[in-house]
Amino acid sequence: MTAWVLRATVLGALVVALRVLLGLAMASWPTYGTLWRAACLLAIIAVVAAWGMRDGRAGADNLIVRWLAAGLATGLASSAVCWVLDQAPGIELGDAGLLYELTSAASFIFLLVFLPSMAGAALGRSRSRRASESTAPATEPVLVAAR
Repeated sequence: MTAWVLRATVLGALVVALRVLLGLAMASWPTYGTLWRAACLLAIIAVVAAWGMRDGRAGADNLIVRWLAAGLATGLASSAVCWVLDQAPGIELGDAGLLYELTSAASFIFLLVFLPSMAGAALGRSRSRRASESTAPATEPVLVAAR
């Protein structure tokens, strides 16, 4: 399976699950809406940044293209699935229209995936370089005799 497809599938499922849980929590405890939204937002950011850091530490190539494709697919697919779920009776996800879901919500999720992944990858690469520099054996300077 292509690397970006795996990321898009897992993160899309995470976004849909968190949006459904957020809808249920908002229906049950509407006064804690800000807390629930912040918790879901932080959960997505933490998972994406950790995965990006793992990619950065592994030294993977083409991270920008990989995460661009994953972010785009995650945004579009999860928004479309959430719109379909919102049409089902009993599931309340905010009554957003299809145009909103496929434009504004998808672009927000795209940025929510792409930006933390790039920050995590940069942090992972810098930590990987720092770790490799600290474990590299120190070489003794070679003295050259003057003639």
